Amino acid sequence: MELVRWEPFAGFGNLPSVFNDLFDESFGRAWAQPGVAEEHPAVDVLESKDAYLIRAELPGMKKEDIKVEVKDGTLVLSGERKSEKPAEGVEYRRVERVAVKFSRAFTLPETVKQDGIEASYKDGVLEIRVPKAEEAKPRQIEISVH
Repeated sequence: MELVRWEPFAGFGNLPSVFNDLFDESFGRAWAQPGVAEEHPAVDVLESKDAYLIRAELPGMKKEDIKVEVKDGTLVLSGERKSEKPAEGVEYRRVERVAVKFSRAFTLPETVKQDGIEASYKDGVLEIRVPKAEEAKPRQIEISVH
């Protein structure tokens, strides 16, 4: 067995370089490049006797950047949040709010009225109301007495 001298500060030989790397990772170049990410927004799907309600969280999105369409029995929610350009003479130090493209698809049951679908957007939440067809709604059956 060979004895090896223990040097507790051996890893700190280039201490300024270690701090520079740490600073760059936290505030500098590693985070300074805005990019485009793929995202799947959080979605809740609710059901009542009359309709389905889809709520999607889309914070910071503009109405113009959101698209809702029905195609071949599928409801497609898509959009893009574009990155913001800093003002002249201003440089990014950290970027976490990157440009985002997203798309979510929901297969619709045959028992919905596709032409009655409505969408509204408020406070970063998109709500899509998908009404049920009359034949899909529960109805009370009257019992007759003979």
